[in-house]
Amino acid sequence: MEEKTICGRFAPTPSGRIHLGNIFCSLLAWLQAKSQGGKIVLRIEDLDSTRCPRANADALAADLEWLGLTWDTGAYCSSNSEDYFQSRRFPIYARYLQRLEEQELIYPCFCSRGELHAANAPHLSDGRVIYPGTCRHLTAAQRAAKSAQRSPAYRIKVTDSPISFQDGLYGQYTECLAQECGDFIVRRSDGVYAYQLAVVIDDALMQINQVVRGSDLLSSTPMQLYLYQLLQLPAPQFIHVPLLIAPDGRRLAKRDKDLDLDCLRRIYTSPEPIIGYLAYLAGQLSHPEPLKAEELLSCFDLSKVPTHNIVVPPTLPLLK
Repeated sequence: MEEKTICGRFAPTPSGRIHLGNIFCSLLAWLQAKSQGGKIVLRIEDLDSTRCPRANADALAADLEWLGLTWDTGAYCSSNSEDYFQSRRFPIYARYLQRLEEQELIYPCFCSRGELHAANAPHLSDGRVIYPGTCRHLTAAQRAAKSAQRSPAYRIKVTDSPISFQDGLYGQYTECLAQECGDFIVRRSDGVYAYQLAVVIDDALMQINQVVRGSDLLSSTPMQLYLYQLLQLPAPQFIHVPLLIAPDGRRLAKRDKDLDLDCLRRIYTSPEPIIGYLAYLAGQLSHPEPLKAEELLSCFDLSKVPTHNIVVPPTLPLLK
């Protein structure tokens, strides 16, 4: 039986300039696919187009090219480039949402954010809200009355059966959706499709069979696997990698301009010092040294990547 070619992806959200943490994850996704003779797809996850202007996506693609993290197909390099922008794919998502509706697996939800975060709502120890199913059993008359006052979001009905998968770095992971999140949103009240639904449809239709992404999305995977199952779509292999965090424990974020590429490119005239430093953080080098991404392919070993979050200083003296 012929083995499938590995197909990974970059799937950035262009809400700002990419930072060191985004580059770290992109580098590992690129190395994991390319070291196995695979290819990379670039998809622009601009579901909320008001937060993700095209200029940001243009800059993001240019930054990836400057870093040497090239891709084989997708946005900016295919004749159907626009098909790889999620903001252009709403009609596709609508068809799959209709499938779920026809199976009576989704329902309108009229709860406000304030109601969901009320003190008497069920919360996990980390503050996450578990949706209590408030709107799940509304009658047709009740839904009609509420629809006259506000547009609903749409939630999918979850079961209390555990969902497990084998992560490529963290190993076995199991979660019961009913206990960890409750019925979750697949389309927002403003008509924007939820990340959980869009990413499942896109990865399946784009034939992505390997997903490398940050460990902050580990808990999203059972929700996505549930959708793959309901929509009868093939699920990829998942590999979650550690986050880069600031010394105060805060994860690097675009909004905080944490070591973003705008700042880094003012300091470094080539990408090699950045790539080499990130390879060192990823356990691939014994010490930081300037390297091109392609020079790491022959020695890349996923098992050497740490599973704990990695603290980076506010400046990078080791790159000088």
